[in-house]
Amino acid sequence: MTDGSMRALVGSIHSCPTQAVLYIAGGASQALGLLLSVPGASNTVLEAVVPYSGMSMIQLLGKVPAQFASAKTAEEMALLAYNRALKLSKPGSPVLGVGFTGSLASTRPKLGDHRFHLSTRTSDQLWVSTVTLSKGLRTREQEETVSSQFLLKGIANACKVEATYISELNESEVPDEYESKFDEDQELEQVINGQICFKVYPFSSDIANTKRKIILSGSFNPLHEGHLKLLDVAISICGDGYLCFELSAINADKPPLTVSQIKERVKQFERVGKTVIVSNQPYFYKKAELFPGSAFVIGADTAVRLIDPKYYGNDYAKMLEILIGCKNTGCVFLVAGRNVDGVFKVLEDFDVPEELKGLFISIPADTFRMDISSTEIRRSRGM
Repeated sequence: MTDGSMRALVGSIHSCPTQAVLYIAGGASQALGLLLSVPGASNTVLEAVVPYSGMSMIQLLGKVPAQFASAKTAEEMALLAYNRALKLSKPGSPVLGVGFTGSLASTRPKLGDHRFHLSTRTSDQLWVSTVTLSKGLRTREQEETVSSQFLLKGIANACKVEATYISELNESEVPDEYESKFDEDQELEQVINGQICFKVYPFSSDIANTKRKIILSGSFNPLHEGHLKLLDVAISICGDGYLCFELSAINADKPPLTVSQIKERVKQFERVGKTVIVSNQPYFYKKAELFPGSAFVIGADTAVRLIDPKYYGNDYAKMLEILIGCKNTGCVFLVAGRNVDGVFKVLEDFDVPEELKGLFISIPADTFRMDISSTEIRRSRGM
């Protein structure tokens, strides 16, 4: 495969909507250089990390792998990269996680095989391949070229890019491959069990670029007019942003939602054409880590709980530490008035610690007031 054809392949990758995070160690360095040097790289590459040292790989994986260069390690790298891509990408964009690890020719002779392992992860597919190279056939640079070509071809396949590819592997160097396909139910199960951090249903026609996310979190059982109006008010306060709802599959006080419950609630957002993100984080400080820089729209009843030390083991200092952490992510909370213990209250009715003043922004009652709640709707329907 010539340099020109490799550059053409990369150009085709950059022309597709998929956004990727790559974790590459032990080879394929030429592929990274091509991905970044061919025009259009910012369309594709969200982040590229080279965890080359052993300690770097351990910190990336959060553990010492059984083998640094293995199919299992490449698969774990790809999953981490996929979750990272979800967090960095435009909401609703197709994303790709790439994991590559190799043991190629070096200055000292290797006792084991010269090999590399590549894994790609998308929303509906995991693919893993191992290539064992003929030892002594190529120089290190030539092995770099072969592994780079293979990596680019793997990315192209994951992006569903059609391209002519002439392999430089010989007849004995047959890739050992396997793949798993995921349907929507399996993907939601992976959200529930924490394998992936969230799934986006981009029902809105509004396309997000670098705009701040304005997120209304809740159980939405059911979604009602008050939720929709509240987000419209939030955009008028923020001035600009990408409006979306966030449904947590995990509740701190209740059993996790089932896949069927999630899908039923998601249908509500499809009917009104609003984007919803299904996550696995019930706590706002964790949501702030998932969606840094966002504006979370909450009711005064939720704000009361956020600043109440009893929800932090009666530890006032811990409450401050956690909420200052939210503030440091660039997040803010837009607080709408709500009935609290039978009385309608707004943010100004509560004593917000001085250190947290900039974290909370009041939505005036004359701008938005709606006493309807999902609980009352369920009660009226006998649910």
